[in-house]
Amino acid sequence: MSEFERTFVMVKPDAFARGLLGEVVTRLEDRGLKLVGIKVINLSEKRAKEHYAEHEDKPFFDDLIEFITAGPVVPMVWEGQDAVRQVRQMIGATDPLEAAPGTIRGDHGLDLGRNIVHAADHEDEGANEREIAIHFEADELIEYEQHDAEWLYE
Repeated sequence: MSEFERTFVMVKPDAFARGLLGEVVTRLEDRGLKLVGIKVINLSEKRAKEHYAEHEDKPFFDDLIEFITAGPVVPMVWEGQDAVRQVRQMIGATDPLEAAPGTIRGDHGLDLGRNIVHAADHEDEGANEREIAIHFEADELIEYEQHDAEWLYE
């Protein structure tokens, strides 16, 4: 049996402005993942730079920070079996033009710079915990029994 874990997901300003928040949440819920943290915020420049610190030396960094702070974002934490890997598969390739149909980016993304959603990288475990800690205090994440869990996992 695979391990249960938590993963960070953030609906970006483009998806929020286009009314796609519900679509993203519905897809993750339909997959059987459990929402344990969510908020709607305007991301500060300081927090955005902390979140995207690994891109600081890249030429697109300033544009990325300007975009991600331009409107509301929805940081979320989801829990489930192999949650990081599941979410990465569901959102699709970073470039929506390369994302498979049926993925969130493949169905709704329009441009590399407007790719709907951010999700923690499944290749870097530390990044996931770091991103959760940037956006959520421990007491903002909840524990509860998922009513349909017995039907989701053996």
